[in-house]
Amino acid sequence: MSNKYTIGIDYGTESGRAVLISLKNGEEIAGHVTPYPHGVIDQTLPDTNVELGYEWALQHPGDYLEVIKQSVPAVLKESGVDSADVIGIGIDFTACTMLPINQDGEPLCLDPALRNNPHSWVKLWKHHAAQDEANELNKIAEERGEEFLSRYGGKISSEWMIAKVWQILNEAPDIYEQTDQFVEATDWVISALTNKLHRNSCTAGYKAIWHKQDGYPSNEFFKTLDPRLENLTETKLRGNVVPLGTRAGGLTKDMAELTGLREGTAVAVGNVDAHAAVPAVGVVTPGKLVMAMGTSICHMLLGTEEKQVEGMCGVVEDGIIPGYHGYEAGQSAVGDIFAWYVNQGIPAYVEKAAEKEGMNVHQWLEKKASSYKPGETGLLALDWWNGNRSVLVNTELSGLLLGATIQTKPEEIYRALLEATAFGTRKIVDAFHENGVPVYELYACGGLPLKNKLLMQIYADVTDRTIKIAESKQTPAVGAAMYGAVAAGAKNGGYDSILDAAEKMARIKDEVIEPIPENVEIYEKLYQEYSKLHDYFGRGENDVMKRLKAYRKI
Repeated sequence: MSNKYTIGIDYGTESGRAVLISLKNGEEIAGHVTPYPHGVIDQTLPDTNVELGYEWALQHPGDYLEVIKQSVPAVLKESGVDSADVIGIGIDFTACTMLPINQDGEPLCLDPALRNNPHSWVKLWKHHAAQDEANELNKIAEERGEEFLSRYGGKISSEWMIAKVWQILNEAPDIYEQTDQFVEATDWVISALTNKLHRNSCTAGYKAIWHKQDGYPSNEFFKTLDPRLENLTETKLRGNVVPLGTRAGGLTKDMAELTGLREGTAVAVGNVDAHAAVPAVGVVTPGKLVMAMGTSICHMLLGTEEKQVEGMCGVVEDGIIPGYHGYEAGQSAVGDIFAWYVNQGIPAYVEKAAEKEGMNVHQWLEKKASSYKPGETGLLALDWWNGNRSVLVNTELSGLLLGATIQTKPEEIYRALLEATAFGTRKIVDAFHENGVPVYELYACGGLPLKNKLLMQIYADVTDRTIKIAESKQTPAVGAAMYGAVAAGAKNGGYDSILDAAEKMARIKDEVIEPIPENVEIYEKLYQEYSKLHDYFGRGENDVMKRLKAYRKI
């Protein structure tokens, strides 16, 4: 019997990537990346003069199909694998990335009559323009004593489904009325592959305030937000919510022809990128925090019961691994901060020096920054360049660099920014650990852990915990492929549970990063200073960051 394979597709912020994975041992046979032709739309709508507002971030749904069209045939060609041996497909997505669709399942932005309205487009996860709605939602939920609020660390984010839906209703009621359903992009792509629309329990639970026992919040709650929202969950959010690993359907004839796969190939329901990464690194039990590290970080953790933890993005029963409560927290910018600094903040001599030494700028800065001991730069930064997701849940916060002098060098600032993101993760680790959801070791996956060794050593030192690194550069895609194997089932050469798939397919590096005791000691002192700044600017004592953002809008 020939070896069987699945394909996992990971939809990120700037691109989508497909990997072909062996079901025998999780080996990555082939991979291909397709950059989104339209990228992140945050200035003007494509082919129009329609300008977007502050904190907007949209995408083109056609870009997601382009990934399927380009990357799936590419991995088949590269691998030489017979399409008959590819038994399943799974996908994961940044979330909440949502869009309005019509009764035919078509995105409203593809309608020529509606495409000039920004609200008809896909709202990317980092669309923060619904902050006013999020603030009002949280205020009303707290006043009403809504039980769901505690499951999300006390605040619902502007990045999530309900705030974005409410923004559409407030600013474009015609788009709201013409919307048949609001859906996660991951569920829409699955519907494009199978002609069947399902809502997966992961995005519904973490991003749309759905609970396995209680369902959505009450109609009365939505009516209190706005009378027009009263029946939202029964109308525009209608549909069964199904568990991860469920077979959404088979690949349609058209999609089979587009990809080169067989018609009827099993397709798993959608997933979230960070959540898919957890089984891919072999984490199927509590005490192990998985960090999906890229432009941002999602922190994933398993627990045995539902606990209240400040600033967590949610706790969902069976949300990550069946039989456990899955916890999520996160940082809104990590790699994005380093990229911002390299693109906007370094002098020309750094680029020339890096080029002369045959390095890119990040590598050169990492090399230089590695020569410093903790505390030696005299700098301290807050990691809020794109707001704070956890534990403060406030997109109106912004970045801070403290201690700079006329002697400060670019590599010192770079190191301070690396350290700031580690301190942000420490806040999250402490919040979980001190509230009865233990964290004993860290697992890291994504692009950053494989690119920046200094960063990972800093994280180990700041958190005083061992870190294990995923073997694959495309861990979420590997996890998505594992769910594709579950959707196919053991009788077809796959697996009957994600636990079985993880046992055979999960892969981590032999290398383990241990904290360095003398560094831990110094970073503990710096972390206490970070915490003072964190609370001073983040908990209301000085709202200067919020006021500065307000002045920009005047």
